[in-house]
Amino acid sequence: MLGGLEILAAAGLILPAVLDIAPVMVPVTAVCWILLMIGAMITHARYGQYKYVALNFVYLAAAAFVAWGRFGPESFTG
Repeated sequence: MLGGLEILAAAGLILPAVLDIAPVMVPVTAVCWILLMIGAMITHARYGQYKYVALNFVYLAAAAFVAWGRFGPESFTG
């Protein structure tokens, strides 16, 4: 179930910008992705899967970069 949510989030990061339909959904999806990765990091840490915690942190950092770039004062949307 969470895998399906991650696939939908990946589509939400890419498709609105590519299709130019509601591009504001890209940073909104990035913020939701950050929350999802925080939950994933907590879950993996509980199971002692620390290499996955690090991997989720990389995904979280990438999503934070996208959200910052799209919501920031110098948005790279033009």
